[in-house]
Amino acid sequence: MRFISTRGGTAPVTLSDAILQGLASDGGLFVPDRMPILPLTDFPAGAALPSIAERLLAPFTEDDPLEGELGAICREAFDFPAPVRPLERARGRPRVLELFHGPTCAFKDFGARFTAAALERVHRSPGQKVTILVATSGDTGGAVAAAFHRRPWVDIVLLYPDGLVSPRQAHQLACWGENVRTFAVQGTFDDCQRMVKAAFQDRALSAAHGLSSANSINIGRLLPQMVYYAAASLEVWRREGRKANFVVPSGNLGNVTAGVWARELGLPIGDIVLATNANPAVTEFLDGGAWRPRASVPTLASAMDVGNPSNMERLRTLFPDRLATRVSARLVTDEQIRATIRQDAEALDYVWDPHGATAAHVYHHALADRTDEPWLLLATAHPAKFNEIVEPLIGRDIEVPPALARLLRLPRQEERLAPTLDALRARL
Repeated sequence: MRFISTRGGTAPVTLSDAILQGLASDGGLFVPDRMPILPLTDFPAGAALPSIAERLLAPFTEDDPLEGELGAICREAFDFPAPVRPLERARGRPRVLELFHGPTCAFKDFGARFTAAALERVHRSPGQKVTILVATSGDTGGAVAAAFHRRPWVDIVLLYPDGLVSPRQAHQLACWGENVRTFAVQGTFDDCQRMVKAAFQDRALSAAHGLSSANSINIGRLLPQMVYYAAASLEVWRREGRKANFVVPSGNLGNVTAGVWARELGLPIGDIVLATNANPAVTEFLDGGAWRPRASVPTLASAMDVGNPSNMERLRTLFPDRLATRVSARLVTDEQIRATIRQDAEALDYVWDPHGATAAHVYHHALADRTDEPWLLLATAHPAKFNEIVEPLIGRDIEVPPALARLLRLPRQEERLAPTLDALRARL
């Protein structure tokens, strides 16, 4: 298996090299040169996440230094559950795929821990350090920091939009110290993402610091996110003999790209519906409009505040002429997010965070005539990370998970940064 750039301007590389480089030298994103088809019989009933991950990802490590290490990587990365819980009181009894049981209470833990475990095993020259440069709209940075904290061969540099993430997310980004440096950028997430891409394309800067990425631009983040789609869809398939449909909260489109890739591998996945916030570029495009990225708009679902999602490039590479026939999207406003959190807490006894609430709204309203089908709604973050939004709506406190409570007790350590490559270069 080799990985090629979406822009076609670089030679194919192995998975290890793709993970180390993060972004292809021509500015494109790495994608597999082919999608293998995996028989469902390859996945025994009752298999745990690490076992499913090892089988699912084996073709992508073929002829790579990581091939013999894949089992150990998966056991290290997937050491927490991704439970599927039915919403008993909801019409049609959809299921919630809870992805917030990792160390930073967000789905980003899956990809970050896999990337860290893989890079730990990639050969490096003696004394060579890697610098992981991350733009985050909220949860990615905390997950990457947790996964790489105190690993002596790596430095972590986090860029997040100052004032545009929740207070607890900001604390989780800035509480690490040691080999993690956190910068509050005076701009939007799109500014942060632009700075990261520009840094990678500056060959002298990239070489001097051994830059790599752990955003969803990195193939090492996307591949492991296929695992929970595989596990959940196999569970539905064995129980009902039907393909599972998914509603996916979507910002930078890494999560939905992983789901689309899992479906291309032959997993029993039906429709994939994107739930976006009020940033309209994706919904407009999939509804037949031109692809028109624009400045992001701040919303309650802040981790999805992306005006120019990077992974659209991967999706359009896979489906250059027919993407709208493979996925669909619905836009959800802040008022609809609030209403869904309030109503589902009362009627269903289930508390959503603002991002999961976008998926729930789409299910309740846009998919109301399809509730007889098996639907999985992705809950991508624990609602305690957004207590200042959720608690006033539901009228009660949310219990803070122990992992999050531990991080909130640590002091914050961060620096302000202008939204320019020159400013970043000076600090590096």
